[in-house]
Amino acid sequence: MFWPWGKMPLVMYFASKKKKRKLRRERTAKKDDTVKKAETKKRRQANKTACNAGGDTQKETSEITVEALHVVRTDLSTDALQKCVRFNQAHSILATGGVDGYIRVWEFPSMKKCFDFQAHEAEVEDLDISPDNKIVTVGRDFKCCVWKNDQLVTSLCWNENMPQITEKMYRYQACRFGKVEDNKEALRLYTVQIPHKRERKPLQCYISKWDGNTFLPLLTRDCGNEVISAMSVSELGTFVGLGTVTGSVAIYIAFSLQQVYYVKETHGIVVTDLAFLPDVRQTREVTGETEAALLSVAVDSRCKLHLVPSRQMFPVWVVLLLCGLIIVMTILLLQHLFPGLL
Repeated sequence: MFWPWGKMPLVMYFASKKKKRKLRRERTAKKDDTVKKAETKKRRQANKTACNAGGDTQKETSEITVEALHVVRTDLSTDALQKCVRFNQAHSILATGGVDGYIRVWEFPSMKKCFDFQAHEAEVEDLDISPDNKIVTVGRDFKCCVWKNDQLVTSLCWNENMPQITEKMYRYQACRFGKVEDNKEALRLYTVQIPHKRERKPLQCYISKWDGNTFLPLLTRDCGNEVISAMSVSELGTFVGLGTVTGSVAIYIAFSLQQVYYVKETHGIVVTDLAFLPDVRQTREVTGETEAALLSVAVDSRCKLHLVPSRQMFPVWVVLLLCGLIIVMTILLLQHLFPGLL
């Protein structure tokens, strides 16, 4: 049989290569299955041996079981979306907010609705509950409001003493209550303000600190031009954590709002939530001797741990010794330069 030169042999060559690749993949898959079966069999034999020997096996990783208690509807708009939920300190009630602008308060764990009210004319961005069950809400209508049950207590204005910032130039993005480390009676409220519109030259974002009882402003500082997307306050009220839409994470000292930690674009995409780890023995076993440990989660489905190392403190006697040496050296130097002075 005559094959036209350059046609049939070329087709057969490619067909042969394709068949070889297919056989190679099949052999690799069979080998992987064999290895997996051998490992599974080995683990089972090891567990069986341990049980026969009378030894107790323990799982080193703890398991979390989620059980559905109740299902309630928390947003009644056409395009319903719940945007925030917070428990009170006693975990006896929780409050929810969504795109319809309403706050709904529920008993927990029965999930019986206590009351609801329209807090904002636009979406509710964030909310928090104080120890005495006051609710602070922030919305896309440029307002930050304080409520007692469903009654308005006051509205906050962070830029009263900043005439360069015009009305509706910024909106509130987040709010959190926090303790005061050395004063059990005191309470602080922290809010974040972000630009309402994006400009060619990015504007600064701001973080404000308020008295959590009188709701009077205490301090406002800029926190960079990356738009803030999440905020958290440490358990003792020592640190404030911020996450941005570009994936960056920063930690501030609550007292002065001074930045002590910053990682640019650690996630590379929107940070959706932050949480400080409690300062307990189990945490210190994992993180070591650190001042703060902050977890961040983002749209990239990753959870990252951020550590603020402990500051090195000199003993008092060392400081006093250094001061004494400085004084002696100063006297000796003056006597050398001006013999008749002392």
